[in-house]
Amino acid sequence: MNPSSYNFDTQVVAVATVDQLRERIRRKSRLKGRQADEISLEEVRALLGPRPPEGHRRDLLIEHLHQLNDAYRCLHERHLVALAKEMNIPMTEVYEVATFYHHFEVVRGDAATPGLTVRVCDGLACEMAGAQDLLARLPALLGRQDVRVVAAPCIGRCEQAPAALVHQTPLPQATAETVQAAVQTAVQASNKALAHVPRAQPAINFVASDWAENSLPELQGHVDYVSYRAHGGYALAAALASGRADVERIIQAMEGSGLRGLGGAGFPAGRKWRIVREQAAPRLMAVNIDEGEPGTFKDRSYLERDPHRFLEGMLMAAQVVDCEAVYIYLRDEYHDCRALLQAELDKLRADPPCPLPLIELRRGAGAYICGEESAMIESIEGKRGEPRMRPPYIAQVGLFGRPTLEHNFETLYWVRDIVEKGPQWFSSFGRNGRKGLRSFSVSGRVKHPGVKLAPAGITLQELVDEYCGGMAEGHQLYAYLPGGASGGIFPASHANVPLDFDTLQPHGGFIGSAAVIVLGQHDKARDAALNMMRFFAHESCGQCTPCRVGTAKAAKLMEAPRWDNATLEDLSQVMTDASICGLGQAAPNPVRCVQKYFSHEVA
Repeated sequence: MNPSSYNFDTQVVAVATVDQLRERIRRKSRLKGRQADEISLEEVRALLGPRPPEGHRRDLLIEHLHQLNDAYRCLHERHLVALAKEMNIPMTEVYEVATFYHHFEVVRGDAATPGLTVRVCDGLACEMAGAQDLLARLPALLGRQDVRVVAAPCIGRCEQAPAALVHQTPLPQATAETVQAAVQTAVQASNKALAHVPRAQPAINFVASDWAENSLPELQGHVDYVSYRAHGGYALAAALASGRADVERIIQAMEGSGLRGLGGAGFPAGRKWRIVREQAAPRLMAVNIDEGEPGTFKDRSYLERDPHRFLEGMLMAAQVVDCEAVYIYLRDEYHDCRALLQAELDKLRADPPCPLPLIELRRGAGAYICGEESAMIESIEGKRGEPRMRPPYIAQVGLFGRPTLEHNFETLYWVRDIVEKGPQWFSSFGRNGRKGLRSFSVSGRVKHPGVKLAPAGITLQELVDEYCGGMAEGHQLYAYLPGGASGGIFPASHANVPLDFDTLQPHGGFIGSAAVIVLGQHDKARDAALNMMRFFAHESCGQCTPCRVGTAKAAKLMEAPRWDNATLEDLSQVMTDASICGLGQAAPNPVRCVQKYFSHEVA
C-alpha cells in the first residue's frame, strides 16, 4: 500500500497533564512503610552513640532495646522505626523481637506511658506468702495513674517472699506499706534514693568450714577483686595461661570430681569440655545466669557474695577449651547483680592476671525460655528466644554458628576449688551412696529459707531438719517440690528419698536446679500444680503447638473442682512427646504427680 494513502490527521488526546505525571513519579519514588522522623532518629542516636564504619552489630539489638526502655520506661513505636533505620534491619525484625520479651512494652502512637512499674512476684513461694493479697491491695493504695502494678513470674527471690520490684529495685518481704514508701521515694527522687531501701542479705548455709577457707566469710558485702587476688585468686587462671598448669590434668580433675551441670540438665562438666575442645576453632563460650526456674535463687546468692570465684572458673574453662570470646547472659531481674558484675569485670580488665578473652555481659529481658541453652543463644544473637531443633547441638553449631561451650553459673563457681583441692575433695561429700555437693534453694514453709550447701543425696527431711531449722511455726510437712516448677511434687511420705541426679526419676520427678519448695498441711498440692502450669502457659515461647496450646488448656482444666484426668493425661502425653524443648516436655510433671500422690484433692 502506498504510504501516501494514510490519513495522518489523527487527534492526540492527553491522558494526564505534566503536573499530574510529575506527581505520579513523586508518589512512586516514596519509600513504602512507616518512615523514621528526625526527632526520633536523634533520640535513638544519642543513646546508641556514633555508628561504627561497619554499622551497628545486629546481635546488639536487645541491648539497644534495653537502652530505649531504660530511658523512656517503654518502647515507643516511633523509636522502633528509628532503631530499624539506624541499624539497617527490617522493622518487622525489630518489632517481633521487642514484642517477644515480657520486660519490653511497645507503646503505639501517643498512648500514655507508665511512669513506674511495680512487679509483684506471683511465683509459688510468694503466692504462699500472700502475694495475691498484695496485688489486690496495691492499685487502690498507691492511687496513681502513672504507677502500674503487675503480677510477675518468679523473680528469683523466693527466700524473701513475698518479693516485689519497684522499677529495678528489689523489695524483700514486701508489704503494701513498704511498696508504697518505695514508690513515693522513686517518684520524688527519680529513682536515685532507691538505693536506701533495705535489702536482704544472701542467706547461705555452708556444709563444712574447710570449704570456705578462701571465701572470706567474715567480710560484709561481696568479695571484691583486690580481696580475691590477695587470697590466691586467679593464680590458677594465670598458671593455665602461661603454660605452667597442664590442660589435660585439669580436665581429668573435672572428670574425676563427678561435677555435673548445675543448671538442671546434669551433663558431666569435664566431658563437655572435651567434646567442645575437639571441635574446629574458633570456639565460643556462653554462660547461663538466666535462673528463671521458679524457686531457684542460688546463682544470685553466690554472685552477690563471691563473683570472682565464678569469673576465675569461667576463665579457666575458656582457656582449656580455647574459646576466643565469652558471653555472659544475666537475667534482667538481677539489676544489682548486673551492676556488681560489671564493676568487677571492669576491675579485672584494668588489672588482668593473664590475657583475657573478649567478655561481653548480656542482659535478658524477662523470658523464662531463655534458660534453655539454644534459646539463650538465639537471644544473645539479638533474636527471639526460641529453642532450636537438634541436631546439631550447640557444642557443634552454637553461638554465631560456632562450636560453643555452654555452662551454668554454679558449675563454673566450683572449678577453682576442685582443681586446687583435687577431685576427691568434691566427690568426698555425699550421702546415701551419692557424691558431691548440691546448692539447694529452699523456700516455702521452713523456718530458715535460703541457699543450703549440702551433700548430694541428702533427703528432704534431713535438709529441713539440719539446714532449715525445721518447719515454720504451725506447719507440718505435707508435700515438696524437689526441682522447681518442672521437677514434680512429692508427698511427705517421700521425704526420705535421696535428692540428686537420677534418684527422683523413678518417682516421677527430677532435681533439676535443686529448687526445693516446701508445703505445709494447710497448702494444697493441686494449687501448687496450677500455679506452675499457669507459669508454663505464660512463659511458653509459642513456637510449637503442643506446648503453646497444651499448657493453656491444661491450666484451664486444672481450675475445675474435679479434674478431667483422661483429658489431662491426653494433653500431658502430647506435650511430653511432641514439644520441641524441656518446657513443654516437663510441664506435665506436676499434674501427673498430683494425680498419682494427691488424687484425693482432685477427685
